[in-house]
Amino acid sequence: MQLVCQNKIEEIPGKVAEQQLEGNLKSEFEKLLQESFKYNFEQGDIVTGNVVRIERDGILVDVGGKSEGFVPIKELSNMPIDSPEDVVKEGDRLEFYILREENENGQLTLSLKRVAQARGWVQLEQQKKSDETIRARISAVVKGGVVVDVYGLRGFVPASQLRVKGTTPEELIGMEIPMKILETDTKRNKLILSQRLAVQEEKAAQREKILSTLEAGQTVTGEVVRIADFGAFIDLGGLDGLLPISEISWERVSHPSDVLRVGDMVTTKVLKVDRDKGHISLSLKQMQPDPWKEIEDKFQEGQVLNGTVRKIQSFGAFVQIYPGVDALLPTVEMSETPNVKPEDIVQVGQNVKAIIKKFSPKEHKISLSLRGVDVSDLLN
Repeated sequence: MQLVCQNKIEEIPGKVAEQQLEGNLKSEFEKLLQESFKYNFEQGDIVTGNVVRIERDGILVDVGGKSEGFVPIKELSNMPIDSPEDVVKEGDRLEFYILREENENGQLTLSLKRVAQARGWVQLEQQKKSDETIRARISAVVKGGVVVDVYGLRGFVPASQLRVKGTTPEELIGMEIPMKILETDTKRNKLILSQRLAVQEEKAAQREKILSTLEAGQTVTGEVVRIADFGAFIDLGGLDGLLPISEISWERVSHPSDVLRVGDMVTTKVLKVDRDKGHISLSLKQMQPDPWKEIEDKFQEGQVLNGTVRKIQSFGAFVQIYPGVDALLPTVEMSETPNVKPEDIVQVGQNVKAIIKKFSPKEHKISLSLRGVDVSDLLN
């Protein structure tokens, strides 16, 4: 009995040792299993790591994997760089995008610029929803438009959405201009932008500002942007004002193009501001001395003067008697003979001697007569 008991007593330590061994193996297995989950990296994941070494063709990063991850130099920045040190330095702790899963050596291929791009897409989506205006740099001119860089991404601006004046396509490269986001498609890596919409919004804001500050009588300077038969349009910095043909000069103007050219810079006086309709009326002649005031002491009724026929109408002719001042010579005052035609008596460009019948410079009215003046006194 003692022997049996002794054998049983001797067997107990062996079983305990076996149980302890099994427990240790199980613990090690669980630890390895946890470690395997810890390093279960997949393509597309974002991981955090420390830059441990910089090489000529890229950098090595510790992300807690079986071995250090590698970032090729082309994956460091969307912009051309000469050296990895232009972007990172040893010890930097950054986020990286997994381009390729571990190779046979357990090394991951990582990207730094893809993280910036991913964040860029998120930011662009948010800005598109809020209709924000962003700024983008033109990097290349291509068929149908230009390519721009924004947040590490490449976008396209169709030619129809560009509003850059006075430059050749090549001169656009490097310019940073305001843009509105038309379309974002992360799956297709598609980004379409518009400068035209951004400019329209900017001009709308400028128009509101201009309209809120302009008052009649103010002096403004702007560029002639369009000429029509009835006048010229002056860009006042986002809002066009109308300069009517009658307000171009004190002298008679046949057509605005006789005095103005597109691109001319002119200083005018504001005649009227209609904030409800957004209309501004301008005057160029108000910037010049008023000839009607200058002649108040130069002429009087009954005075004989010389003038030049400027225009003939059925009711008479307009005769310039002073620069910027035209007087009316009615048909009935051209001859003692009734029912004469103006063109039978005078011609455009002809110099005539006439008598002042009525003189009202404050009302801008002067009436002439040839009656009582010898026809031989008409000057050729």
